[in-house]
Amino acid sequence: MDLMIFITAISKEGQIMNNSENYTTAVYKSRTTAINMILNRLNVFSRFDGDSKNLNPFTVIVRKEISDHVRSWRFLILIGIIALTCLGSMYTALTNIGNAVKPNDPAGTFFFLKLFTISDGSLPSFFVFISFLGPLLGISLGFDAVNSEQNNGTLSRILAQPIYRDYLLNAKFLAALTVISVMFFALSFLVLGIGLITIGIPPTPEEFLRIVAFTVLGIIYVAFWLNLSILFSVRFRQPATSALSGIAIWLFFSVFYRMIVGLISKAFAPSQFAPPYQLIGFEELKIGLLRLMPNQLFSEATTTLLMPSVRSLGPLTMEQVYGTLPGPLPLSQSLLLVWPQVTGLIAATVLCFVLSYISFMRREIRSR
Repeated sequence: MDLMIFITAISKEGQIMNNSENYTTAVYKSRTTAINMILNRLNVFSRFDGDSKNLNPFTVIVRKEISDHVRSWRFLILIGIIALTCLGSMYTALTNIGNAVKPNDPAGTFFFLKLFTISDGSLPSFFVFISFLGPLLGISLGFDAVNSEQNNGTLSRILAQPIYRDYLLNAKFLAALTVISVMFFALSFLVLGIGLITIGIPPTPEEFLRIVAFTVLGIIYVAFWLNLSILFSVRFRQPATSALSGIAIWLFFSVFYRMIVGLISKAFAPSQFAPPYQLIGFEELKIGLLRLMPNQLFSEATTTLLMPSVRSLGPLTMEQVYGTLPGPLPLSQSLLLVWPQVTGLIAATVLCFVLSYISFMRREIRSR
């Protein structure tokens, strides 16, 4: 009997030792598998040898955001509206281009630029439509860039991956800017192509460069509203709040700010018998207040680029005008004339991006 008890105890002890060995082996295998998964994930975000592509987390996020933008219904609806309005303005320009060309016009040689500026009053011109609808495009692409990720619970999961935090914000901005750039260049080249087929006259090199400069300026203008909407997306948790904030600022600058400047100018307008330097100073102050609007900067810059006959963007005295010969400015002089407006748009865009970047980097990210 004692022998049987001893044998049973020895067998149970052997089973316990085997189970502990199996448990140790299982733990080792599970940890090895986890380490291999982490290494494989790191290998995805690093450079591969041979002919493989260089994939990094920034590129992956940019591709994903571009795919989301292109497949979203709001982008398709907005691009459809912008394309239809631009085609309508181009049709109006083509039907009235004969009346716009005058024999003694100094800018008559810039025939193709009139496709972007002519209007008969029924529809605005091409660049006016871009100035009006471009902010809506930028706001629609950025108002839910960050807060939607946090509300869906995916922001913490993305940042839990082996990537830098600023990759997410930079990739969202770059993806939206890429989509806007492709769309603007496509619209500009579409106008060029239809105008070339309809008129039969190719654009001159200076006309082509002016159209490219106008397209780049439009991209910078929409990038400002994109960064502003991304800033609201970082600051506010609800996408509806960030969208309404961006639209409110757009309406304020488009409608109400000009009214406020008009009321101020009427209240402080000098007498008509005031000295000329007071009148010029008042006009410069009024123009300076209007140039706080992004759409005013864009309008002045595009008008100068698309109308080479524009030689000044401020008040001029008779002494300054006397002796000048009417004629179009070369492209270099037009760029020098609009450089302050372009610098202002770029500075406003960078300021909004820096504010959104600082706010996002200091933000505490929690899972839902």
